[in-house]
Amino acid sequence: MRSILVCRETDPRETRVALIPDDVKKLIGMGFSLKVVSGAGVKSGFADDAYEKAGAQIIQNEQDGYDSEIVLRILKPQSAAGLKPDTLHLSYLDPFNEKELLRDFAQSGVQAVSLEMIPRTTLAQKMDVQSSQTSLAGYVAVVNAAARLPKILPMMVTPSGTINPARVFIIGVGVAGLQAIATAKRLGARVDAFDTRPVVEEQVKSLGASFVKIDLGEMGQTAQGYAKELTPEQIQKQREAQAKVCERSNIVITTAKVFGRKAPRLIAKDVIDRMQPGSIIVDMAVSTGGNVEGSKLFEEVVTDNGVIIMSGDFLERQVPFDASKMLSGNFTAFLSHFYDKEAKEFKVNLEDEIMRGCLLTQGGKIIHERFKED
Repeated sequence: MRSILVCRETDPRETRVALIPDDVKKLIGMGFSLKVVSGAGVKSGFADDAYEKAGAQIIQNEQDGYDSEIVLRILKPQSAAGLKPDTLHLSYLDPFNEKELLRDFAQSGVQAVSLEMIPRTTLAQKMDVQSSQTSLAGYVAVVNAAARLPKILPMMVTPSGTINPARVFIIGVGVAGLQAIATAKRLGARVDAFDTRPVVEEQVKSLGASFVKIDLGEMGQTAQGYAKELTPEQIQKQREAQAKVCERSNIVITTAKVFGRKAPRLIAKDVIDRMQPGSIIVDMAVSTGGNVEGSKLFEEVVTDNGVIIMSGDFLERQVPFDASKMLSGNFTAFLSHFYDKEAKEFKVNLEDEIMRGCLLTQGGKIIHERFKED
């Protein structure tokens, strides 16, 4: 496999592109040939001319590139229609909720790679789209909240008096949470953070934030590095302890997602009702059910008592230049890892744990253990 198609995203909200010109040039230097759909990188700040200078062929329609052996895009497609058998297709696929799409890929003979399923291991770190994108989202969440908050974040001593620093509470200290903590601290806020995994306390403190301790009993994380799902009793205990911190916070950012499942509800209406008017809540799990009661995807909600609930999903789209640069690096690392230098081509190697972890369909079947059907 040597020929690659870079698609233009069809969702009008999507601003990113799968490959940037610098990585196109790098891949062509390795022996790949590239076709890029016209306008694919415009929203990210990369014009067609830049791709042509890098050595790519610009095509007007995606279908004109379906003779390519590898297809790269960000969002899941509507179907596998038009793709030839044995094509390697890489994108987000939402495999837990898109069973019909997986069946379509399988029946079409397409080899479908789910970006979400790339194992979170040291070797695969450069390919981890989840980490690269949520890191940016954590930054944007703080910046958006700060812009909406009716007070400044840092402490300020003036002849007119002293302004106390804003209080920011981060719930969930994964990649997004850590970046949110770091950003809020750089902006001068007083930051508290909580996670169900006690192991992250040291990381929180190293960034200058305070770790909120809530005894939930036995906790931990999955082999993939995600927090384990809480029991109903643990969720209730967490809610009660968090409520006290939320009430005194100016900004609350929730990042709690459980991979492949509905997000836990962490902040209920009764807690929001006790928060200060003008306080901001950013729910970064809206698309998977939401951590916050009343949050809406892509919409801002103002409650009766003046608390503002902001949608925090897909925030990386607000910084598409850097988001695309990081995504492109992820795609390039994946393609480079499975590139046979002697044969000068990409090979699908199922003996490799990375490929085995993210390749869902092959040979007319759904082959991944978690999604196989009888």
